[in-house]
Amino acid sequence: MPKITVLPHADVCPEGAVIENAPVGESICRVLLDNHVEIEHACELSCACTTCHVIVREGFDSLEEASDNEEDYLDRAWGLTPTSRLSCQAKIANQDLTIEIPKYTINHAKENH
Repeated sequence: MPKITVLPHADVCPEGAVIENAPVGESICRVLLDNHVEIEHACELSCACTTCHVIVREGFDSLEEASDNEEDYLDRAWGLTPTSRLSCQAKIANQDLTIEIPKYTINHAKENH
């Protein structure tokens, strides 16, 4: 099973994290949440927002290609890079991943409260 390394993020994961034995076929977001990395996920993992946007620093090529719907949402994400993915849609394959959670996210539900 692959390993996910989460780079430090001031609010979500200040010390960074290493998740051993991530289940193949599970979304990056679900694995992060199951391992106490509280990444935002305003649409409850349904590919309807950009709050779970991550940048895949290592292992990007092991992921399946993003769907057109995911690409449409990614176009709206803050800090978009060529290796950006919505973590709710990116399924873990057999390769280790290193991910960065962007400094900012666009969460209209949170901003209105």
